[in-house]
Amino acid sequence: MPADKQDIILVQRCLDGDSRAFNDLMNKYKRQVFSLIVRLVKSPADAEDILQDTFIKAYRNLSSYDAQYPLLTWLFKIAHNTSIDFLRANKGETLTINDEENPIDLEDTGSSLEEKMEQLSEKELIERMVDSVPAPYREVLIMRHQQELSYEEIAEAIQIPMGTVKVRLFRAREILKTKLEAAGYG
Repeated sequence: MPADKQDIILVQRCLDGDSRAFNDLMNKYKRQVFSLIVRLVKSPADAEDILQDTFIKAYRNLSSYDAQYPLLTWLFKIAHNTSIDFLRANKGETLTINDEENPIDLEDTGSSLEEKMEQLSEKELIERMVDSVPAPYREVLIMRHQQELSYEEIAEAIQIPMGTVKVRLFRAREILKTKLEAAGYG
């Protein structure tokens, strides 16, 4: 899937020296990239630093971006590698998500307070279970279901064969299914 035409124009403007164009790219993709990073490293504060490093690396290497692929996939690749480097450097360190920094926003759907609390509870349970899936499986699960990337885009982003993406995704779903069944949601 080729890059978005607007992204190609913004990348070219960046390469021509327009720093505002890079800010536009950052603003367009920072939420999605941050979301992936925080789910990988499990710390919003560390994810902020990794996000900044990711965009610095993207800016410095913008000339190597191949427009035949979506820009977001390329950014995910950089974010993935930067996150892995961080986790290797901090091996053994316990990283957690502070729920106060990542509140779950419930839309007003006209539901009763009890229904909203149940939805919140189930969403938190699923997020905790996804977070407990081993990192290689969790990563593809997030990229596929939260970021809605294709198998090809995931393979490109984390530099593994598409068959490996499919296997990891299958195993991630099996692990998640087993955990949900054990929690009484099967």
